[in-house]
Amino acid sequence: MNTKKFRLADVILSVICVVFVAEAAAPVASIGNSQYFWWIFMIIAFLLPYGLISSELGTTYPGDGGLYDWINKAYPASKWGARASWYYWINFPLWMASLAVMCPDLITYITGFEFGSVASLAIQLFFVWIVTIVAFYPVCDSIIILNVSAAIKIILAVTVGVLGIYYVIRNGFVNSMEARTFLPSFDLDSLSYISVIIFNFLGFEVVCTYADNMREPRKQIPQAIITGGIVIAAIYLFSAFGIGAAVPTHDISVDSGLIDAVSLITGRTSGIFVGAVALLFLVTLFGNMISWSMGVNSTAAYAAENHDMPRVFAKRWAKNDMPVGSALTSGIVATIICFLGVVIEKLAPDSSLFWSFFALNLVMLLLSYVPVFPAFLTLRKIDPDSERPFRVPGGGAWLKVIAYVPMILIIVSIIFTAVPMSTDPETLAYFLPITIGSIASIIIGEILISRGRKRKQTGG
Repeated sequence: MNTKKFRLADVILSVICVVFVAEAAAPVASIGNSQYFWWIFMIIAFLLPYGLISSELGTTYPGDGGLYDWINKAYPASKWGARASWYYWINFPLWMASLAVMCPDLITYITGFEFGSVASLAIQLFFVWIVTIVAFYPVCDSIIILNVSAAIKIILAVTVGVLGIYYVIRNGFVNSMEARTFLPSFDLDSLSYISVIIFNFLGFEVVCTYADNMREPRKQIPQAIITGGIVIAAIYLFSAFGIGAAVPTHDISVDSGLIDAVSLITGRTSGIFVGAVALLFLVTLFGNMISWSMGVNSTAAYAAENHDMPRVFAKRWAKNDMPVGSALTSGIVATIICFLGVVIEKLAPDSSLFWSFFALNLVMLLLSYVPVFPAFLTLRKIDPDSERPFRVPGGGAWLKVIAYVPMILIIVSIIFTAVPMSTDPETLAYFLPITIGSIASIIIGEILISRGRKRKQTGG
């Protein structure tokens, strides 16, 4: 039996490791100075209420089920818990594949070696299966990886911010700093990046699935979410300033990541400093995937045990009771996506593999959160007597605002990420893979959920 338990500092660092997404910060800077408005607005309108709601639900209903359990308790007769668990799970191999695509380029920054398509694929698969195998073991066995990854993320974000300040002191602001440039933009480019900002704030419920590994989960969960949320908001704003102040907006694309930002700020694409940043960034990718895999696989296994996910997801390792079925399936699906990426690259060399996979994972992940917010209100109503170690302050209309504003923001961001707003060829080429992939993922989920429900009814 595992006796290791998280301390409060471990839980806070886990929150930072899970929620802070270094690779998604740079693309938002491409919308210009209005990014600051959107960051601050989303911190107030999304991060704060989402963190409060996660704290209440996570301390009231701690355990492996995570958001699936919350939704299922609120709507036991519906399929929404099952749907959320499917969207939540399928996002993970898509995300893992999108990060795997980045790995060969990162190793090139570190070593200077260029890789062909076969070698690049081998590196991608190595990344996928290291993450998959680590997920066979309890999260507390990986606490050093999570803590180191969280510390490195903070260091990288601070480094980018400091580089930006240093650049401005020496050369001035690279982009226009007129007051009008800070006003929010409501064009398609800006609105499509709202989803990336929201994505950068997701993951608090993952830490709630670590409850069995905590010393005092009912105290540690809200403390970690509140403390971690404040730190995350601060480092996002600081790194966003560094990128926005020193990198020309037109040089940042959907593929731009932290390394691109550092290269653009320093004017170097190689060297010891850039290589060191790439190495540290690579470590954070492993930390990100390992931390999320624990929560996603536990949620999928919990749902499968209730016949709301395929039976293979319920398979656990007798040695430590870990959900190896969902972990293995994630690895297999991510592997298939990596092979598909090679085919896509051959057929369409100019395509953005990272963004296509990342945007698809973004849509599916956001979909899984939509029912969480009304479920919070419903559980307050139908289960008022459960002990709530942490309660979201206020009541009545205020609670509805806290729940429905984040939900509406998620729905709007999904629309602007997955639905083409124009029929010109360039727009369709950009959006259709995401649209088609999202629809296909939803349909597959509905088929699997229906089969699971039939097995449950027949006792199969």
